[in-house]
Amino acid sequence: MTGWPEPAPRGWSPRQAESYLESLELFGMRFGLDRMRRLMTALDSPQRTFASVHVVGTNGKSSTTRMIAAILEGHGLRSGAYLSPHLVSFTERVRVSNRDVSEADLAAAVQRAAHAAQLVDRTLTDPGDRVTQFEALTAAAYAELARRRVDVAVIEAGLGGRYDATNVLDAQVAVLTNVGLEHTRWLGPTVADIAREKLAVLAPGATLVVGADLDAGAEEPVAEAVAQRGARLLRADAQPAGAAAADLLGAGGAYQRRNFALACTAAQAFLDHAQRSWSVQAVQRAAADTRVPGRFDVLAGDPPTLLDGAHNPAGIQALVGSLPGWQRGRPLTAVVSVLDDKDAAGMLAALLPHCQRVIFTATTNARALPPGTLASLAGQLGAADRSEIEPDPTAALARARREAGGGVVLATGSIHLIADLLRDPGVRSSAS
Repeated sequence: MTGWPEPAPRGWSPRQAESYLESLELFGMRFGLDRMRRLMTALDSPQRTFASVHVVGTNGKSSTTRMIAAILEGHGLRSGAYLSPHLVSFTERVRVSNRDVSEADLAAAVQRAAHAAQLVDRTLTDPGDRVTQFEALTAAAYAELARRRVDVAVIEAGLGGRYDATNVLDAQVAVLTNVGLEHTRWLGPTVADIAREKLAVLAPGATLVVGADLDAGAEEPVAEAVAQRGARLLRADAQPAGAAAADLLGAGGAYQRRNFALACTAAQAFLDHAQRSWSVQAVQRAAADTRVPGRFDVLAGDPPTLLDGAHNPAGIQALVGSLPGWQRGRPLTAVVSVLDDKDAAGMLAALLPHCQRVIFTATTNARALPPGTLASLAGQLGAADRSEIEPDPTAALARARREAGGGVVLATGSIHLIADLLRDPGVRSSAS
């Protein structure tokens, strides 16, 4: 194995690393794997030093990734994870042994990736072409996971799969959580088109694990991918095997049971590949210990307040299905923000029937829909008399909590809304 250097004692500060990553946002998103492959070469191919599980899909990727990593760690493997997006800090994206890496370690990794990116940028013939933020961050993650000598890394794809920066792996196991209509501008207009883009991460001879709620439109692409790559196909159950693990699940929301069942199937597939035995006790510990920030995340204090980053109709429907046990018949006030590339009408149609009142707001993300646009959509859905506007998200949540009476409060519609709220030092999450 390559001897990865320790972080330089006088390297970049966390703020310098963050500023570098933020500066790359100006150059947007570019598809293609050429830059990423060059980055890996410049960094001495860190992704080849660990085994991997690659997680793709529309919803549930982050939760499933965390759960797989926790289960594998419980089986004696030093596990790493790469997640996106983060809520408060870039350090949330890279985890080793179920813990976020330190600010200093991530800063050193970003500095190494930035040096490699500088070398790569010099080789690109198009003057407008350069390493993107996600590529630099992914390269930094792979380098840090290699330096920390993880046995296996569970990697969450960003957008799609085929041309996603994470797709420079030769993963023994690929996981498809589910497929919905999202990012159709880049991935294609149908569920089948989107599934094919995601399934392009499947390596020859690998195992493909699919979720229990896979859309029927994805079935043909799944069969094609398995046949073309000589892969093994496994289907997860809708519930974890064994009531004990399911009952211990620390991650809130009924939909997390499906994610944990998928994670169990994927972890067992990897352990089979590694010729390791299955431990029920390890699975139970992973179930109890895994928390997912921003997903069915309960805030401290009263009134009962829930944060959930559901950002498409399927995600909202899964969230709504989990509300009754938490809500317990109490009236619901929702604080909602949605980005402009999401199906806001479909999301509101799923959510509004369950709300006594909705406060529309906007996140700090430039792509956030104006609250007035959301209120107008709500009016078209017959909820004009239950709709209010508060442009500032922190003020919107405070207003909802102040005026909830004997009810409960939900903030949802965008992971960026949850991130904005959790950055407020006055908001404390049970998962943080």
